[in-house]
Amino acid sequence: MKAASKFLSAASAVTLSAALVVPGALAVQFVATSAAEAAVVSRVEVSGNQRVDADTIRNYITIKPGKAFSSSDIDSAIKALFGTGLFSDVQINQVGSTLVVKVAEYQVVNQVLFQNNKKLKDNALAMAVQLKPRGTFSQATLDADVEAVKAAYRRIGRDDVTVTTQVMQLGDNRVNVVFNITEGDRTQIAAINFVGNSAYSSRRLSDVINTKRSSWVSFILRDDVYDDDKLRADQELLRRFYYNHGYADFQVVSAVGELDNTTNKYTVTITVQEGDRYTFGDVSVESTIPEVDSKSLESVVETRKGDVYNAKDVEDTIVALTEKVAGSGYAFAQVTPRGDRNFENHTISVVYTIDQGTKAYIERIEIRGNDRTRDYVIRREFDVSEGDAFNQVLIQRAKKRLEDLNYFEKVDISTVPGSQPDQVVLVVDVVEKSTGEFSVGAGYSTGGDTAGPSVEGSVTERNFLGRGQFIKLSAGGGKNSRDYSLSFTEPYFLGRRIAAGFDIYKQTREYDNYDSDTTGATVRFGLPITNSISTQLAYNISQEKYELDDSCDANGDGIPDAGCSVSTAILDGIEQSPWIKSSISLGLVYNTIDDMKNPHEGIYATTTAEFAGVGGDAKYVKVTGRGSVYQTLSEQFDLVGLVSAGAGHVEGYGGDGLRIFDQFQSTDRMIRGFEYGGIGPADSITGDHLGGTTYFNASAEAQFPLPVIPESFGLRGAVFADAATLYGSKLSTAVAQTSTDLKLRASVGLGLMWASPFGPIRIDYAIPVKKEATDNVQEFNFGISTRF
Repeated sequence: MKAASKFLSAASAVTLSAALVVPGALAVQFVATSAAEAAVVSRVEVSGNQRVDADTIRNYITIKPGKAFSSSDIDSAIKALFGTGLFSDVQINQVGSTLVVKVAEYQVVNQVLFQNNKKLKDNALAMAVQLKPRGTFSQATLDADVEAVKAAYRRIGRDDVTVTTQVMQLGDNRVNVVFNITEGDRTQIAAINFVGNSAYSSRRLSDVINTKRSSWVSFILRDDVYDDDKLRADQELLRRFYYNHGYADFQVVSAVGELDNTTNKYTVTITVQEGDRYTFGDVSVESTIPEVDSKSLESVVETRKGDVYNAKDVEDTIVALTEKVAGSGYAFAQVTPRGDRNFENHTISVVYTIDQGTKAYIERIEIRGNDRTRDYVIRREFDVSEGDAFNQVLIQRAKKRLEDLNYFEKVDISTVPGSQPDQVVLVVDVVEKSTGEFSVGAGYSTGGDTAGPSVEGSVTERNFLGRGQFIKLSAGGGKNSRDYSLSFTEPYFLGRRIAAGFDIYKQTREYDNYDSDTTGATVRFGLPITNSISTQLAYNISQEKYELDDSCDANGDGIPDAGCSVSTAILDGIEQSPWIKSSISLGLVYNTIDDMKNPHEGIYATTTAEFAGVGGDAKYVKVTGRGSVYQTLSEQFDLVGLVSAGAGHVEGYGGDGLRIFDQFQSTDRMIRGFEYGGIGPADSITGDHLGGTTYFNASAEAQFPLPVIPESFGLRGAVFADAATLYGSKLSTAVAQTSTDLKLRASVGLGLMWASPFGPIRIDYAIPVKKEATDNVQEFNFGISTRF
C-alpha cells in the first residue's frame, strides 16, 4: 500500500500544482487501488452530462468493464474526453468496482449578438470571432473574441473602440453572448514624414507606400488607416522600390506611428538610409552540373552589364534559368545568385551558379482558410503538384500569382516535413476578402460619342461562386447615349492558362442628324506568351442600325427635311442599314509598365488586326497599333516623360467597298484640341467629317506633381504636344469631298490628372497650332482618362 500511497500523493501534488500555477485550470483526480497491478471494474458510471449521451462518453474512453486497466489508461481517457472540446472539466475516480466518470459540459452558444455597431456589419464581426451559434462557450474564447473585435475596428481606423460583453443564461446549459460596442471616432493620419531620403522626394516615396495621409477623399478610399501590419508591408514596398532602382544597400532604419490623443491623429515617421546607387558589373552563369552548358543559358539572363542594378531583373533571371534547366531534365537544380560589390566604382557583378539541389518531393498541398474559393482555383496557380520536385522559385511565383488574383487579403505558403525524409508538405494559408462590388456612378465628358453627363450602375463579381470567374452586368447612359452590357471571363479555359469569355452589349447613340443602334457580342480567348507579352483572339458579331432623327426627318420617310443638311455618304450608310458585321480580330500586347495606376517606367504597346467578312455585310481588313514609353526624367522632382505613337489603316475588299461607318474618326486619343471626328476629309457641301482610311499620331508629354497640393489628393499636372493626320477615303466618288491627302495637325496644351476614387479623370486644355479650314476645334476636354 505504500506504493499506492506514493502514487496518490504524487497525483494530488500534480493536481494542486496545476491549480496554483494556472488559475481556473481544470482539476483532474486519479483514484486507483494499485499502481503496481492493473485494476478491473464491473461498470462505468457517467455523471454530470446534460447534452452528451452517457454511451457516447463511454465510447471515447478505452476502459471497459471486465478488462484490466492502468493509470496510463485513465490518463488517456481524460485526454480523449478533453480532446472532444465538449467538456470544461473531467474527473475519473474508481469507487470499489465502479469507475465513475464525472464531467462538466461547456455551455452551448445559442446566439452571438452585436449591439451599437454601425461601421462594421454583423456578418463582418461574426467572421472575426470564434464563438458561433451551436458551438461551445468558454471564457477564454470570449476574451480572445473581444480582442478580435477590437482588431477589426483598428483595421478601419477606430483605435479607441471599446467592447464589453454580456453572457445571458437561457437555461438547459445554453447562453446568448452579447458584444456591446462603442465604436468611437475614426483616427486619421496627419502627416507622413520621411527622414534620410535625398535621391527621391518625400512625395515620390508617398506614392510607393499604401498608407496615405488623410484628405477629403479619405472617407471613400479608406487609405489613411494606420495599421502596424500595413506599415510593415510599406517598409517592404520601399525596399523593393529602392532595390529595383539601384540602391542595393538601402535600409529602413525605423518606421513608427505616434498617436496624438488630443486630435486622434497619427504622425508616421519613416527613417531610411539610401546608400549609393549601383550598376551591374560583369554578369555570368556558372554550372556545377557537367551536362548543363552555362554558355547556352546566357540568352535568358535579363541583367546586363552597365544597366542600373535592379533586384527584379535578378529575380526574373533566377526564374528563367530555373525553368530552362528544369525543362532540360534537371528538376532539382537550384540557381543561386552571388553578388560582388565594388565600392569604388559602385558596380555589382553577378554570378548565377547552378547546382544540383537536394532531392525533395511535394507529398501534398494543403489549403486552409478558403471558405468560399474552391481548392482547384488556388491549386491551378502552382506550376507544381503532388509528386513533383520541390522548387522554391516556383513556389514563390505561385504565391505572387495568388496575391495578384485580388481574392485574398493575405497569402502565406509554408512547408512542413512529410512522411518521408525526402517529402515536404506545402501549407497554403489564405485570408479571403470580398470580391463583389455594386457601384453607381455619374460623370461628364466633353468629347467622344458619349459627350455630356452620364450615369452608370454595375454589379461585378471577380470570384463568381468561388470558381475564380469574372462576371459584370452594367447599364448606363447619358444625354445622347444608352449602354447595356454583360461580360463573363473564365481565366482557365479547359484547365489551361487561357482566358475565355464573352461580352454581350447594346449601344444607342444620338448624333446631330441621325441615331445609331448597335447590338453585338464578342467571344474572346486570351493567352499569355511570356511575362510581358500576351495575345487575344476574338470573334465579333454585331447588327448596326442607323436612321435620321426626328428633328431631321419629321415625316419618317428617310428623306431629310428642308433645312436639314446631311452628307450623301451618311445618307447612303443609313439607307443600307441594318447590316451585320462579322469579324475575327487578333491582338498582341507588350507590357513592361512598373505601375499601371501610376506609371513611371516601362513600355506599353498593342497592335490589333481585324478581318471583317466572315459572313455578314461588312468586308474590310483593319490594322491598328499604339505604343507608349514612360521614363522618369528626374527622380528628385518626380518628373515623368511620356512618348507615344499610333497608326491605323483600313482597306475594303469586294464590290461594296467601305462604308462611312467603317472608316476611322479622330478622337482625343489621336489628337487633343479638336472635336471628336473633327479632322480629316469632309463633305465640301455639308461640312460633315467623313473619316479616313489611314491615320498617324504622336505625342510627347511631361508629367509632374503639383506644388503645395498634398500627394494624397492624387493630382498631377502635364504639358504636352500632339501631332496627327487622318486622310484617305474609299467612299463613293459621288460624294463631294475635301482633299483626302495627308495633312498634318498639331496642338500644344496643359493637362490635369486626378486618380480619383471614381477612376482616373483628366482635364486637358489644348490649343491647335496647325489646322485646316474644315477642322472643328475643341480646346477644352474633360473625361475619364484612357492612358493605355
